[in-house]
Amino acid sequence: MLPYNKELKLRTQKLRKKATPQENKLWYGFLRKHSIAFTRQKTIGNYIVDFLCPLKKLVIEIDGSQHFSDEALEYDRIRTEFLESLGLHVLRFTNMEVNSSFYSVCTAIQKDLDSHS
Repeated sequence: MLPYNKELKLRTQKLRKKATPQENKLWYGFLRKHSIAFTRQKTIGNYIVDFLCPLKKLVIEIDGSQHFSDEALEYDRIRTEFLESLGLHVLRFTNMEVNSSFYSVCTAIQKDLDSHS
């Protein structure tokens, strides 16, 4: 069982309601009706991940421009190390990739799911 911080519950609910256009595109266009179950805005420890596939131990993150400062990159590195220490695999895509290469993003996710059977 993954660690859960119940103090983040309200924040996860708000994030679901105010998802970015790219998160909504990936959720409604691919993940929501996938044959393998995904959840969105899932609390893991003190972090909230964009999408989680518990069965395949896959986390998918959609990164906006705020993720590209030196400070944010370091935060994401530490966060990814924590998630990987729990046995999770993390895939990251940028907003631009979701907007301009949606099929490629979905293909990359599917390949990862297929390779972790």
